[in-house]
Amino acid sequence: MADRLRAVIFDWRGTLVLTPTFRGWVAEALRRIGRDVGQAADVIGRLDTRRLDVPGMDADADLHRKTCYAAFRAAGFDQELADSLYAVECDPAFNPFAVDAAPTLRRLHGDGMRIGVLSDIHFDIRPAFDGLPVDSFVLSFEHGLVKPDPAIFRVALDELGTAPAETLMVGDRSTHDGAGVEAGMPTLLVPPLRDVRDARLHLVTNLMVDPPSNR
Repeated sequence: MADRLRAVIFDWRGTLVLTPTFRGWVAEALRRIGRDVGQAADVIGRLDTRRLDVPGMDADADLHRKTCYAAFRAAGFDQELADSLYAVECDPAFNPFAVDAAPTLRRLHGDGMRIGVLSDIHFDIRPAFDGLPVDSFVLSFEHGLVKPDPAIFRVALDELGTAPAETLMVGDRSTHDGAGVEAGMPTLLVPPLRDVRDARLHLVTNLMVDPPSNR
């Protein structure tokens, strides 16, 4: 396969970075405004998380913000807490990279591969990749599309300038990232990242980069 593939498109959360837990999210929001993080369980208990799962949220940044603030108001949160929760939710730095993410991106880039990032997200994640070799970012809120719509995969392919058959899609959710196959892309699904020390991205380089013994 390595002699046919010219590019890799990565999902972001769960694939390259650790998705924040609800408890971690709330605790960080409390910490940033100087409140006792021990209140996290109470805050979580008051928040109806079903209100945070509205179809199309990640395709529209304004809809995402309005939806979250509506859920915060329904939970009775004060403005300071609501603002802190939303600031943490939109902070790319609060999504730590897997330890093998940067080395994998650099290895692929060094081997001449084009690299894209395709994410269902409501804010700009580009600053998190400062210094890392990424050729293209396709973020759902900038295009009004979300996975598993094949159209967003085609946008990512167009931005990289590669054909579906020569572009590997890498993600952690069969329901979303797995839809790359509907756009004609070979697709690799890895287990969702549970700890930054998890090492799964060697599966990508195993496919994309010839073993040293074959060079």
